[in-house]
Amino acid sequence: MTSTIIPVDPFDFVIFGGTGDLAERKLLPALYHRQMDGQFSEPSRIIAVSRAALDDAAYRDFARKAVIRHVAVKERDEAQIERFVNRLTYIALDAHTDNGWNELTAALKHKHGIRAFYLAVGPSLFGEIAGRIQRYGLVTPQTRIIVEKPIGRDLASARALNDAIGDVFDETQIFRIDHYLGKETVQNLMALRFANALYEPLWNSAHVDHVQITVAESVGLEDRAGYYDKAGAMRDMVQNHLIQLLCLMAMEAPSMMDAHAVRDEKLKVLRALRPITGEDASRLTVRGQYRAGASAGGAVPGYLDELGNAGSTTETFVALKAEISNWRWAGVPFYLRTGKRLAARVSEIVIQFKPIPHSIFEPAAGPCIANQLVIRLQPDEGVKQWIMIKDPGPGGMRLRHVPLDMSFAEAFGVRSPDAYERLIMDVVRGNQTLFMRRDEVEAAWQWIDPILEAWETRPTEIQRYTAGTWGPSAAIGLIERDGRTWHESV
Repeated sequence: MTSTIIPVDPFDFVIFGGTGDLAERKLLPALYHRQMDGQFSEPSRIIAVSRAALDDAAYRDFARKAVIRHVAVKERDEAQIERFVNRLTYIALDAHTDNGWNELTAALKHKHGIRAFYLAVGPSLFGEIAGRIQRYGLVTPQTRIIVEKPIGRDLASARALNDAIGDVFDETQIFRIDHYLGKETVQNLMALRFANALYEPLWNSAHVDHVQITVAESVGLEDRAGYYDKAGAMRDMVQNHLIQLLCLMAMEAPSMMDAHAVRDEKLKVLRALRPITGEDASRLTVRGQYRAGASAGGAVPGYLDELGNAGSTTETFVALKAEISNWRWAGVPFYLRTGKRLAARVSEIVIQFKPIPHSIFEPAAGPCIANQLVIRLQPDEGVKQWIMIKDPGPGGMRLRHVPLDMSFAEAFGVRSPDAYERLIMDVVRGNQTLFMRRDEVEAAWQWIDPILEAWETRPTEIQRYTAGTWGPSAAIGLIERDGRTWHESV
């Protein structure tokens, strides 16, 4: 089975931070894949800007190496790589001064089509870059701006960032990216719910016992120590990725697959989240920090050793119990957890259904285990529906709990596009459905801020956990107090 590729209109794609890690690992490989699959219309251009003193040839060599390093061997084509790097232009530019801006203006001067500015830089530069884009007359009706998380570190700073960008761009031109929303399985969550008659009638408190959302990383700090110690797991992962997954899981059906309709329903979920404040934070949340342990690659140091700061109380793990105060979900707990140096790299959503009210089978048949729907985002994208069946054979009625398993790679036999591929093309199309609206970002911070404030009054409550495990024992207690248990994620 092959997917249908619909080319987008010609565009200019400008990457601020063109020599950075995000551009190398994600943006350039994503753009290469979209060209290779025939999604570009000509003449589409990619313009990279950064402070590095490079020329076009040197940057094209950088991009060629990025594609070779981050694209699978079977997906590389020498002719396509050369075609790709030849559409690249490089401009040395300083975001803090006017150096290089005349050159960027000249490069875009006579182009009046789609123009996208991707700010693959720190958020402290968002307002300054947006202001200069306006000052140099580079904003047109078909201009878009893409900004990466973090959008602030609390509600006040998020509002300030949104104001700075909003002073230059209309909300319809602003694309706040959360790459989790571009993952194939996240999209399939929408299809699963709203394109089938099977699940939606059961998607409520009458049938669902609880929901688990896990985003686990097996790596440590890598090269993000400076950023991560200021952010922590709550700001880095929960405020955006996990909250967005919760919204898609819990929202009502939108009237249509339209950006405003979808985001309106997500906003209703955010506003219905029961606040976690004061003493409730100690009861409903767990924060942890990994110490030395072992991973698949052998012994690994603890967070404080990696950081080189023995006094840091930054959390590398968060687990929490959230509740949504509306008719659909009243009484259904949503358990969220995320962390670094955990036992495996896995992201998944588990919908645990309630058990049947009465078993008609003899005790010898075995227990009737409640149904479960597991939506795996990574590493093996797919969906498993756990059901009860009869064990085959003539030996009487024996019940077994087995999965109906659909792996996307096996079912469709095609490469699953990286999230950035889909999101970049949606930017070019002007489709904001998978991007966060300003009120969404700020509503999420309104719910997160009181938890962070409660933590600040109790810095000693952070729990240590051994690298290579599933986090602190308090996270197990959080869910087991309710008579439930975390899903076996490996």
